[in-house]
Amino acid sequence: MDYNRTDGKGRTFALAVVRLPAKVPVTDPRYGGAVLINPGGPGGPGTMQAFVSGRNLQLIVDAEADPAESSENTIDKYFDIVGFDPRGVGSTTPPVMCFPDPVSQRNWELQVSAEGMLGSASDSLLRNWQRTEALNSGCSVYDMSRLGADEQMMSYLNTPLVARDMLTIIERHGEWREKEGQKAQANHKCHGRDETSAVLERTRWRRGEEPLLYWGRSYGTLLGTTFASLYPDRVTRAILDGVVDMVTYYQGTGPNPIADADAIFDRFGHYCNEAGPVGCPFYIDGGPEAIKAAYWQLEQQILNLSLPVMASAARGPEVVTWTDIKAIQRVAIYQPLLAFPILADRMSELAEGNAVPMADFKHGNHFGACPSNKCSRAGPWSPECATTQDNMLYAMSGILCSDAEFMTTLNVSQFEANWASLKADSASLGDYWAQLHLSCVGWKAKPKYPFTGPWGTTTAHPILFVSNTLDPATPLKSAKHMSQIFPGSGLLQQESEGHTTLAAPSICVAKSIRQYFQTGDLPVAGTLCQADLKPLVGSPNQAMIVSQTLSPADRKLFGALLAEVQQGPIFRL
Repeated sequence: MDYNRTDGKGRTFALAVVRLPAKVPVTDPRYGGAVLINPGGPGGPGTMQAFVSGRNLQLIVDAEADPAESSENTIDKYFDIVGFDPRGVGSTTPPVMCFPDPVSQRNWELQVSAEGMLGSASDSLLRNWQRTEALNSGCSVYDMSRLGADEQMMSYLNTPLVARDMLTIIERHGEWREKEGQKAQANHKCHGRDETSAVLERTRWRRGEEPLLYWGRSYGTLLGTTFASLYPDRVTRAILDGVVDMVTYYQGTGPNPIADADAIFDRFGHYCNEAGPVGCPFYIDGGPEAIKAAYWQLEQQILNLSLPVMASAARGPEVVTWTDIKAIQRVAIYQPLLAFPILADRMSELAEGNAVPMADFKHGNHFGACPSNKCSRAGPWSPECATTQDNMLYAMSGILCSDAEFMTTLNVSQFEANWASLKADSASLGDYWAQLHLSCVGWKAKPKYPFTGPWGTTTAHPILFVSNTLDPATPLKSAKHMSQIFPGSGLLQQESEGHTTLAAPSICVAKSIRQYFQTGDLPVAGTLCQADLKPLVGSPNQAMIVSQTLSPADRKLFGALLAEVQQGPIFRL
């Protein structure tokens, strides 16, 4: 836990790591190295990202040619994809645990959901504040993974220490790579002394100098810039997509990051109007402004009067609330291509007085709270009882509140002023973003090693920052600022909306990323890539139509990008 402890008695984390092997062995001249990935959060498990998205990411960074059909003498490169769960997250042990067992956690979460988010009622701040204090007063102090330990885990969760863990991972990978080269030599798999020497040199562990290859999204960009600030000589390739402003994140200064969220929601009105009644169920005559006005009127109506829905054969009774509407709106703003159609469906049904589909949709997000027999026998936090995503929100608080200590010291009046500022900048996302800030109320644990800079620097190889024109949580201006404080870095812009460029497929962006990993070349300054699909507009089969116009190689690339879109915003909180 503490890299500076020298007595040999300190506690450790066991990092969960998943490696998707490259399409060539590490002894092959075309082996490009291991690309570490982080899906965001903070609190997103990188192991799950490797399982779910690893092959898509690998297809993007790898050379276009199949290695079986290309010569070992080519400059083509093929990469491992390595996902890891940061400290306290997912399958890494010990994990952040705020409850004695999953049943008590799920009961708590159902109560939180029923009471509603900030803005859901006149007393919503009081209720949410009290709940957060009750949760954090214990979670931030009592290390349920090991009560009474002299090193409390919550003091060792912050991002600079995760960056140090990344350094450990790439060093261990280098050590393993060297052993693989030695095995190849011992097994006489290499022909001729010169080739054997070349393999041993290619696979040699460059102790203390192993390079970082990295792809991070959202919070993963903050992890990337923190690593680059601390270890600039190690950065060989780093794609940072959906860029967090590290100064704003750590210090709380600068403009609110959600200032572009309402501009994205404005596009819901424009796309719905363009799609017409066939493509957008929420369409009404009068243009984009009339569609937006109808939405806000319906949202206000449900805020004033929730909708009771009787039980069905498949579920119990439900009450559709304003909080439910805001949850769908938030996902739609984060992932317009995926969720604008869902938002249009649900809101058109509610406008017609039919809340049953919304109740069914809400019920689909529920989970069982009763332990199975296997769970009862194995123990409360065994794999039979819990999943690697159960602690995502609580790990997020542990990391965020350690990094951004300013969030832990706000009193009620200071928080109200912050909340009002967020709502003034975004009617669509202000309440949700304030809810994230509220998650640090009452947090008592302090990081042993807080991040104090440096704030950017020149890296061994330039970073490539990537951003949508409109991003609800990591705006383009954040990417521009980060590019300025990392001299020589590149900035690639995708003309689309949503959180990270993988909210919409763009072959142009994917090819730039591939080129960067293959050769290190940055795109030409000022490059603007178009998204290949737009929400709502066009044929329902627009993805199929686009695919049919592409070359076989681009069709594979488009398929990987589309699969990433369809995964949804699971980890990008």
